[in-house]
Amino acid sequence: MALNFFGLSDEYIEGVYEEIFQLKQHGGWSFTEAYNLSIQIRRWFLHRLKRHFDEQNKEQQKSR
Repeated sequence: MALNFFGLSDEYIEGVYEEIFQLKQHGGWSFTEAYNLSIQIRRWFLHRLKRHFDEQNKEQQKSR
């Protein structure tokens, strides 16, 4: 069992990397740009990307 009281858990770090991957894949950010964002700003961009794709999907559904 790993002791995590002097650092971030593996699950947290994996979540951060997942967020960075999403920003790189869908937002065109570099790893360094996404990594250096504050948590609040990074999460805002992720929520905004999700809203964008939700709206895009809704428009595609209407056109069918």
